[in-house]
Amino acid sequence: MGDEVKLFGMWASAFSRRVELALKLKGIQYEYIEEDLSNKSDLLLKNNPVHKKVPVLVHNGNSIAESLVILEYIDETWKVNPILPQDPYARAMARFWGRFIDEKVIGTLHRAIIFEGKEQEENIKEVHKELKLLENEVKGKDFFGGDTIGYVDIVAQVVAFWVELLQEIGGLELLTKDKFSFLYEWIGKLQNIEAVNECRPPREKHLEYIRALVENAKSGSK
Repeated sequence: MGDEVKLFGMWASAFSRRVELALKLKGIQYEYIEEDLSNKSDLLLKNNPVHKKVPVLVHNGNSIAESLVILEYIDETWKVNPILPQDPYARAMARFWGRFIDEKVIGTLHRAIIFEGKEQEENIKEVHKELKLLENEVKGKDFFGGDTIGYVDIVAQVVAFWVELLQEIGGLELLTKDKFSFLYEWIGKLQNIEAVNECRPPREKHLEYIRALVENAKSGSK
């Protein structure tokens, strides 16, 4: 009897999509369960009683929550096509940049879109600083991990594909080709990977979803 793998996710969630991508890159068979986050299922709440959100990976009855934790679990459980480096230092640095994206970049992007006036200007400047730090990590390489897609690339999909939509909605210059040419080259290489494209939400549907989120967040911040 083989492994039973289930993934509770949501189609527009960058965090869900990164777990799907890791599973696809490793060739792991899994059952995907789409969640309505406005009406969460009893199964989701049972499998993630602490945070009550997606993604949740259930492997042979054991549930794992939080996308960065799930990515490491997947890599340690299925050794084929490793996504984290084998070298301890490189592995630590990959974890560092994954946390940097989740704990710094995503929050700054959110504030840059939601706030207005001087606060928005300050957050846009901070976005540019953070993206430049990321760009320096991928400069001279095909991917953050080297020649092949890895952990940081999977986490950084939110920068590659979600920021473009935020720019369009907010009319802001967050990630432009002239300022971040190496990140743009990296995004182009990601777009050549079949599994990456399979995990990207439909653009127009995704754009409308994010637009509604931004409008609700803006109205809530006033």
